Amino acid sequence: MPRTPSPLVIAHRGASACAPENTLAAFRMAIDAGADGVELDVRLSKDGVPVVVHDRDLRRLAHDGRKVADLTAIELGGVDLGSAFNSASPKHQRAELVGLGVPTLIDVLELFAAGKSVVHVEMKIDKKRELRPLVNAVCGVIHDSPVLPRVVLSSFRLSAIAEAKYALPAVRTSALFAPSIMRFIKRRRHMIALARAFGADEISLYRSLVTTKFAKIAREVGKPVNIWTCDNAKWIDRAQKLNLKAVMTNDPAKLLSYRFTKLDNGHLAG
Repeated sequence: MPRTPSPLVIAHRGASACAPENTLAAFRMAIDAGADGVELDVRLSKDGVPVVVHDRDLRRLAHDGRKVADLTAIELGGVDLGSAFNSASPKHQRAELVGLGVPTLIDVLELFAAGKSVVHVEMKIDKKRELRPLVNAVCGVIHDSPVLPRVVLSSFRLSAIAEAKYALPAVRTSALFAPSIMRFIKRRRHMIALARAFGADEISLYRSLVTTKFAKIAREVGKPVNIWTCDNAKWIDRAQKLNLKAVMTNDPAKLLSYRFTKLDNGHLAG
């Protein structure tokens, strides 16, 4: 049987080192690079459409102070993310990036309908009142998509993944943890307990939080572990050593090249 490459390489907001993050161009570049999947962020537009964007406003992405929640999906699609990217990333600037806007979740899922890519969808929730409308809208889109079996819904708000599981039992979920979690818990293994309590199928955490002991306990209770954001190839080795499921990176081509080299030498097969 063919070997399964390990760990999986997931493109963080697409190939975001080389194209504007969370755009169709970034996701296409990830596909072309051979990434095993992508990670993206979703919020609701003014008209209640799940749109793929990380920040609550467009200041960082487009030098535009307007908030995502104040714009319709069509208006967001017309925002120029490419020009700001070209200005900030001269090494990767390209004329064809100019005019790239914020895509809808439907737009992005259509890219992956025919493939095998895993799609990690992070629900961005700033206020409690946003939780249920976003979860319901996202689950409504995913329910009708052929990508459903390959979607992993995630959030730092663990109640959101519990809500998602209730709304769409077939969807796979992941509990997200940033380093700030350590201000609220005494031991890393408590993250595993939280993930189990909220019904998460997987755990995704910042790379510095994972330890040998944590990975072992998570594995024993059947919770695959993903780490982010890993742009240094050394994290491929670290993930393999700890038997992690995936690494998320802004530069999938670089990590894939390293992983392929290791595979050629007879390593990193799961």
